Amino acid sequence: MIEMKRIFLLGIILLAVILRFWQLQDVPPSMTWDEVAWGYNAYSLGIDGRDEFGKFLPLTYLESFGDFKPPLYAYLSVIPVKLFGLNEFSTRFASAFFGSLAIIVVYYLTIEILKKSPFTTNVKSSSTIALLTSAILAISPWHIMLSRAAFEANVASFFIIFGVFTFLRSRSNTGWLFLSAISFVLSMYTFNTARIVSPILVVILFIVLRKHIFQNMLKSFFASLIGALIFLPLFFFLLTPQASLRYHEVNIFSDTSLVERANQMINNDNNAVWSKMIHNRRFVYTLEYLKHYFDNLSPQFLFIKGDGNPKFSIQDVGQLYIWEIPFIIVGILFLIRKKEGMWFLVPILILVGIIPAGIARETPHALRIESVLPAFQILSAYGLYYLVLKIKKKYFNVPLRALTVMALAFVIFGSLVYFIHNYLRHYSNEYSREWQYGYKEAIKYVEKEGGNYDKVYFTESLGRPYIYALFYGKVSPLEFRKSALIDREVLGFVHVRSFGKYKFMDTFPLNPGDNALYIDQTDNIPGGVHVLSEIKLLNGNSVLSVYTL
Repeated sequence: MIEMKRIFLLGIILLAVILRFWQLQDVPPSMTWDEVAWGYNAYSLGIDGRDEFGKFLPLTYLESFGDFKPPLYAYLSVIPVKLFGLNEFSTRFASAFFGSLAIIVVYYLTIEILKKSPFTTNVKSSSTIALLTSAILAISPWHIMLSRAAFEANVASFFIIFGVFTFLRSRSNTGWLFLSAISFVLSMYTFNTARIVSPILVVILFIVLRKHIFQNMLKSFFASLIGALIFLPLFFFLLTPQASLRYHEVNIFSDTSLVERANQMINNDNNAVWSKMIHNRRFVYTLEYLKHYFDNLSPQFLFIKGDGNPKFSIQDVGQLYIWEIPFIIVGILFLIRKKEGMWFLVPILILVGIIPAGIARETPHALRIESVLPAFQILSAYGLYYLVLKIKKKYFNVPLRALTVMALAFVIFGSLVYFIHNYLRHYSNEYSREWQYGYKEAIKYVEKEGGNYDKVYFTESLGRPYIYALFYGKVSPLEFRKSALIDREVLGFVHVRSFGKYKFMDTFPLNPGDNALYIDQTDNIPGGVHVLSEIKLLNGNSVLSVYTL
């Protein structure tokens, strides 16, 4: 039986790898500027140990566009870029790899959560539920899509669940505490929301396992010390204004319209005391936070349409499959009723994982709450196990139970086929614009014909074209740093105005005397120019045009 379960686990892992790596270089159809920035910074670090702007071995951030990215994803991409070259596959490799590895970790995490004690477990049920959990995560639309692009959140989520797993595993072998401390800290060097989620989970796990921690005080102290030392550079960075730049961009508390509306309501009530209490800005922000928090649990988001951003959903399948609804409900009921092992950690993973996303203006947001994923799959697997696989004979005879299982397998398989077919065959044509499609094709044209021109003017209206020129032109970081003209705003945003023969701007100086090539949005090109090439989205609509005067 144990050998059979290992075979099933290997099959699930193989399926997960195929779903995450198949056509990885082509789907999604292009790379966002953040993906390209990861790839180019990995390329630069692999050449001379410096990021694109020349900072040597950056520990706490990559300046990038001025959003001060946590740097670990770039470091994890150095070897793939070295092995496979600077391209889409190598840049997305780390996300797909850790997404596949998560399937294994979630299997063992589920067993640890359901353990009756540190040394004994209800082997049959927990290992079966763990297999189901891994299988559901392997075919999850949510996890597949976030594993197939260079989303650092996907890697951070791996480190978080690995941190939880190793913390629980330390009950039987305290040596795992060292891996847990390192993993939680690495998550904070990978994605911003992990800087909220990981510390909260560590505190909760410490409280839950405090008896075990105090019984192994020496190892616990050294594990904490190692984690603290690794975290120290990040701690000092978090005290700087740059660290909060991204937070100020996206948080609801920077939205002054809420306070203005509350003040207007107080004025409408003639400044009544009761109105000041009801419309107090703290109360208003609390309600706004709760609204944004629970947006992430809406059925429309979870089961029907998914995230409104096509980067995270194909738009006609939820973040979870609709067939998971009854199993999640049953899973919650049975989890509370049976109280197996540390069952309460499952809802805690969901509740804690959503905390940082509730602060953001854009909700629901599949990327920012990805760390909740194993919990939903555990609930689905738990409900599936007890509702279907444990149906007693007095309710269903053997043939009817077999028929029920076959019908369910057909529904699950059909849902996966529907999602994968739409994702691999139709998704790219429908949503290539959302993936900044066209930059690669434009740069390829310049690489082929640009030698005939002294200057190349490239529009900034679609956002951050310089990084695509560096990436697809495989420009040496040394040459880029020598010739780049860079503007840094007071708030920290970085604009590359030019390097080499490239000039990046919204409005071009149309000087007939310039031997120049122009690349602009098709709708913006002036009359009377000579159009050399028209670059179209995969749906046939034109996005960029290359022309001369």
